[in-house]
Amino acid sequence: MAAKQQTTRQWWDERRQHFDVYISDAVLLEASGGDPDAARRRLDILDGIPVLNPLPEADEIALALVDRLALPDRALADSAHIAICVVHGIDYLLTWNCTHIANATYQPIINGVCDDFGYAMPVICTPDQLMGDDNDS
Repeated sequence: MAAKQQTTRQWWDERRQHFDVYISDAVLLEASGGDPDAARRRLDILDGIPVLNPLPEADEIALALVDRLALPDRALADSAHIAICVVHGIDYLLTWNCTHIANATYQPIINGVCDDFGYAMPVICTPDQLMGDDNDS
């Protein structure tokens, strides 16, 4: 966990400026959970980052992802992260959730759902995978 936090801080400090960063209500909800002091620090970091509006199409895609990936109900928030990025045309979805989001075996299924709805799938990756050169954006 400490290594992931360090990589995230490094990405935030060294690479963030190369990308337009957005969050969703789902991110804010997750960030506000847990220890109140830690939640406040997370929310302070997120303050000022544009929040993507929820769209009805995202709900449909999220439900399709849960169905096609055979995800448990508790993973609906995970599918919502993906769906919101999809409908907003986000290029990269940055996450440490390798169980339901940045899971290589799920990529073809996620891509199929995106295709079914007429959207492009974002690149879904972890911060360490997005530490590349300055030609990204």
